Amino acid sequence: MKNIHCKVFGHDFQVTRDVTYHVKEYTCKHCKKQLTTNENGYLTELTPKFKEINDLLEHIHMKRHMRSTVQQSSDVNDDGLEYIHIKHKVKSIDELPSTINVENLLVFKH
Repeated sequence: MKNIHCKVFGHDFQVTRDVTYHVKEYTCKHCKKQLTTNENGYLTELTPKFKEINDLLEHIHMKRHMRSTVQQSSDVNDDGLEYIHIKHKVKSIDELPSTINVENLLVFKH
């Protein structure tokens, strides 16, 4: 009986899950049919294979998103200059360098 509405008026899909910015999962409100976006951007039926692919895509997307937010949270002042925190191991306060030669400084961002 619930499929009659979809046969007469068509499906009424709602987004049930955002996998990435471009890949989403949809479910019909009436007949509960599930669709997802495939590799070409078209809607296709959500099979167990596509469900697994979407799970992996979401995992990768979340890792990249978390990594990019960590990189963007570096210290930047009002002038747009980025401050770099440098740790220097010393045995005593007398060994503390008064200046650091910037020409020989190698900075890694991760």
